[in-house]
Amino acid sequence: MNIVDSAAAIPTRAADNLGSIYRKIGFRLIPILMLLWVMAWIDRVNVSFAKLQMMDELRFSDAVYGLGAGIFFIGYLIFEVPSNLLLQKIGARRTIARIAIGWGATCALMALVTTPTAFYALRFLLGAFEAGFFPGVILYLTLWFPSNRRARVFGIFMSSAALSGVLGGPLAGLIMSALHAHVGLSGWQWLFILEGIPTMLIGVFCLFYLTDKLKDARWLSLEERAAVAADLERDHAVLGDREHHFGSVIRDRRLWAFTAIYFCVIVANATVAFWGPTIIRSAGVADIQTIGWIVSGASLLGSAVMILNGFIADRTGRPLILCILSLLVASVALGTIATFLHTSAVITIVAFAFALAGAYGTIPVFWQMPNRLFAGTAAAGGIAVINSFGNLGGFLAPYGLGLAASETGDVAGGLIAVSLIVVIAVFGIVAARRFFTPGTV
Repeated sequence: MNIVDSAAAIPTRAADNLGSIYRKIGFRLIPILMLLWVMAWIDRVNVSFAKLQMMDELRFSDAVYGLGAGIFFIGYLIFEVPSNLLLQKIGARRTIARIAIGWGATCALMALVTTPTAFYALRFLLGAFEAGFFPGVILYLTLWFPSNRRARVFGIFMSSAALSGVLGGPLAGLIMSALHAHVGLSGWQWLFILEGIPTMLIGVFCLFYLTDKLKDARWLSLEERAAVAADLERDHAVLGDREHHFGSVIRDRRLWAFTAIYFCVIVANATVAFWGPTIIRSAGVADIQTIGWIVSGASLLGSAVMILNGFIADRTGRPLILCILSLLVASVALGTIATFLHTSAVITIVAFAFALAGAYGTIPVFWQMPNRLFAGTAAAGGIAVINSFGNLGGFLAPYGLGLAASETGDVAGGLIAVSLIVVIAVFGIVAARRFFTPGTV
């Protein structure tokens, strides 16, 4: 008799105490996944702080930096779907460990960069290794939490992206200022080394700590596992018939509609992530540590908005309106930055904080929508397709702004373009309402 079959024989006490069981699951899984996502974002965007030193030392142009920052997402695109499908076969534990060890080692090797070619190659490899982590975690969490509890779980987990800025900004400023020229290495080299090695160690720890499936969770009692299994079965029944086959979902226009929307969303995210320190410096702030603290404060606001949006979405069952409001805030804020970039440091910094909060706050509520349409292998592949092709926006934004800055000496025009792209995402989400039963999003 499996866990679900035995649920009828389980005392109702466990079923009546589902909230505490899900909190127990959350306390077991979410902290380590958040820590890894913090490290992933730190290792992904620390190049935006390294840029403040390495550009002059290596004589890289803004266009070289933009291409290197963005080429990360090409590796991401190529390896995202295979990685997520592999997770279905070998489990989350080994997949997440492999990913973390690989990207941590690549981050540390960034300290050896001396040429644009090496810069491009290692950024590509960083994307290739990290590919599959985010959609893999999203899929992994659906194995533990029903749909009516996922938005807040997604919001808490995804707030790690913003928390990485809270921690990563001051840490980058400290490392680059305190260790510059120590034992012959520049501050930006120490930055890559000291932020890459811990990720590798956390990856090794995951091999022994994570649990692949509910039935293997010995840290839950049999009663607790049975109650959760029954609740997940109930949730599957409530959601009704969803697409399960990857071959079918690839031909589903809904998948590609959400991919296009996510592309626009990631353009905004990548803009604030990879050009944030440069925007703050352009506004007139020269000290690297001060820039780090400003980015930290903006990221703290972004983290709070992500968590808040997740809780509100679960409480109201309406992720769509929250997604639209967050994107509108990001669009207006980006346009404000472009307008006041060289005339008011205060307005620019405040607008940057709102742009980051709006762009980041969109993510947890966005993922609630495609997750209501697909299940099983279709969800694994579909999430990976949306994330990988959508993340091409992460290539376009850094590279496009880098070209604009190289040609005009300013990023203001590029920021206006990003603001308009975000508006396109808003119209896309409004149009996507027809994919759902009225009143469900």
